[in-house]
Amino acid sequence: MDATVNGKIGYQYYESDLQNHRDNPSSQLSKLLTLPTILTIGRVAAVPLLVCTFYVESWWGPTATTAIFLVAAVTDWLDGYLARKMKLGTPFGAFLDPVADKLMIAATLILLCTRPHGTGMFGQAQWLVTVPAVAIICREITMSAVREWAASQDRKLLEAVAVNNLGKWKTAIQMSALTILLASGGGSFVGAGTLVSSGIVLLYISAWLSVWSLFVYVRKIWKVLLR
Repeated sequence: MDATVNGKIGYQYYESDLQNHRDNPSSQLSKLLTLPTILTIGRVAAVPLLVCTFYVESWWGPTATTAIFLVAAVTDWLDGYLARKMKLGTPFGAFLDPVADKLMIAATLILLCTRPHGTGMFGQAQWLVTVPAVAIICREITMSAVREWAASQDRKLLEAVAVNNLGKWKTAIQMSALTILLASGGGSFVGAGTLVSSGIVLLYISAWLSVWSLFVYVRKIWKVLLR
């Protein structure tokens, strides 16, 4: 997911902030486990629960899986909001936030690839979810490496890869697509075909936006390097 992690861009922090953490060992734990960071840790812990409920052969399986994913999506927004408004951002939280996002998204995509969605206008083509899943996961890995490199260079490069509106739209559509596909489950209820079809269409749109946003970020970096 693209987001400003815990209210700060990337992994750039002032040296004084880090020094304060080192000089006060007694308060390190309380500063480390702030509310936004606890919410982020909760998203990481939710990944195994997501996997377990996904394979539950019962009517409540898809409901539980979808609920876990939606709660994770809400906490993704909430921890960043709290970090900005309450000034509770930490270096550990800034590191863990994008990791938690990518773990949840990658796990969901992989899970969906293991279950054929044999409803809707697309039939039972196994590759329908696999193709956008590969594109999205590869983009996220590449973007993480690009941001890490930009953070190690200078502020202008880091600003070039700051989240833009394209990235926000990509994230919103991606979350909507995954929620729909998780909620559809085995597709045994009335209207499941239309639901699955709309989810797949949105997933392809989000995959295209993912690749395009990566191209936009790389182009911005290239312009900065040529100055």
